[in-house]
Amino acid sequence: MAFTNPTNEERRQILEEAKTIAVVGLSDKPDRTSYMVSQAMQNKGYKIIPVNPRIEAALGETAADTLTELSEPVDIVNIFRRSEDVGPVVDEAIQIKPKVIWMQQGIYNEEAAKKAQEAGITVVMDQCIKVDHAILVRK
Repeated sequence: MAFTNPTNEERRQILEEAKTIAVVGLSDKPDRTSYMVSQAMQNKGYKIIPVNPRIEAALGETAADTLTELSEPVDIVNIFRRSEDVGPVVDEAIQIKPKVIWMQQGIYNEEAAKKAQEAGITVVMDQCIKVDHAILVRK
């Protein structure tokens, strides 16, 4: 059966309940999409945790090299990586048990999504979290 994203209502509920978002691939360069999207989500009140071994910090938060070295639970793992590079990120995310793995617009990996769903994690693919927040959340 083909992958289907959670409904608009389900994604709205995810965004309303979430507090902490680990962003895999977050850049420290303000002109990058990952930075702009994460900054917008931070401005909406979410705690953003950068996960990128190539940077020290972004958006005023210290970066982690990997998801498994995070010291606090996260609600959403937001992925800014190429579709073909998502598998190992999802494998690592499964170890920290977020409620949701969210692959940004243009990122789609059905095999990784199936693995996450089998581990009990909700998956959103090929959707911009910032756009969904702007459309679905009324606060």
